[in-house]
Amino acid sequence: MSKQSNIAAQQKFGEAVNSRNFKAFNDLVAADSIDHDPAPGQVAGPQGYIDFFTKLSSAFPDMKLAVEQLVADDENVSFAYTLTGTHKGDFNGIPATNKSIEARGMQISKFENGKMIERWGSSDELGILKQIGASISLH
Repeated sequence: MSKQSNIAAQQKFGEAVNSRNFKAFNDLVAADSIDHDPAPGQVAGPQGYIDFFTKLSSAFPDMKLAVEQLVADDENVSFAYTLTGTHKGDFNGIPATNKSIEARGMQISKFENGKMIERWGSSDELGILKQIGASISLH
């Protein structure tokens, strides 16, 4: 696939997140896709992303994902993003605080035939926890 088609697939993924059309992941993520940095308990393939973003949007119903920088080649799309939202539901066992969050993250997605086949990523979950007032103890 071309660089442009990979960028288009990644953009559709972001649009699915922002529009809450999580079923679109069935067309954007390969069934045997490998996530090198999955969320705790996240299953493989499209269902893992459907479950993760359903849970995240329950905690932050107004969440928005904004791509700040994107770089691509014929197989990979890498991007830095900002996630914003308001804590209106349970997040990792922490009940709603109505506090706003803003967190940065980075992701590398590898594509084949228009579908994500591998993902590496990192987001500032500690920053989110601090912003919603979680008591954090580092040992």
